[in-house]
Amino acid sequence: MTDSQSPLIVEDATIGYGRVAISEGLSVDIPEGEFTVILGPNACGKSTLLKALARMLKPTAGQVLLDGRDIHTQPTRAVARRLGLLPQSPIAPDGITVADLVARGRYPHQGILRQWSAEDERVVAEAMAATDITELGARGVDELSGGQRQRVWIAMVLAQQTPLLLLDEPTTFLDITHQIEVLDLCAKLHQEGRTLVAVLHDLNQAARYATHLIAMREGDIVAEGPPAEIVTAAMVDQVFDLPCRIIDDPETGTPLVIPSAGNRGAASRARELEADALVKDLV
Repeated sequence: MTDSQSPLIVEDATIGYGRVAISEGLSVDIPEGEFTVILGPNACGKSTLLKALARMLKPTAGQVLLDGRDIHTQPTRAVARRLGLLPQSPIAPDGITVADLVARGRYPHQGILRQWSAEDERVVAEAMAATDITELGARGVDELSGGQRQRVWIAMVLAQQTPLLLLDEPTTFLDITHQIEVLDLCAKLHQEGRTLVAVLHDLNQAARYATHLIAMREGDIVAEGPPAEIVTAAMVDQVFDLPCRIIDDPETGTPLVIPSAGNRGAASRARELEADALVKDLV
């Protein structure tokens, strides 16, 4: 049944690449007005789920609903007015300036009868101000640091003026300072009323910034809900094969995962033993 409070819903979906299914029978509701983070180990299906939500992957079974309608039956421009996407490692055209790249976020609002306007100019200026890149407007995107470039891409997504923002690993390849800078910006956008969905690798960052977590393993959702409710030692061990203890973050009071010293978990050791046995058989 469709939840009117969920702008994005995955219903009993099989998603993957070609004939390889990453997730089967997957169902999830993205809560409106929340900062949702999808997390899990490598190759667990995090980015695959986000691509399905963004209409980049079409389920071979089931469906993805945007505002109660199959996302793949809706016009591209209509979807782009509702949903903004920051993909992994986006590539800017050679020589493009910051201002010109951000302005491309207005594309969904252009048309034969509607060209560039003062309203577009205002929205682009506001998006650049919100991401603190106004002074970079005349510079080439390829001249910027990693953190600055990520802010520029987020500004372009903001210029779309969509209530839904999807971010696929927005902190990848950034140093810790720029990671926090980008996540602080995401938190600000959430506080301003946007619904955010992001894929993150760092469990402690996810627990600190998210208001809703989706934990995945091997294409399935293992747990979902507020970080304070689902980030437990048992869940971390189940999802990441990482024995740990959970304490309160002294800065935020959110769950903080402390890995156990010298203990990698029974599941990890079992896989290592299986690999060792396979090597011995081959030898």
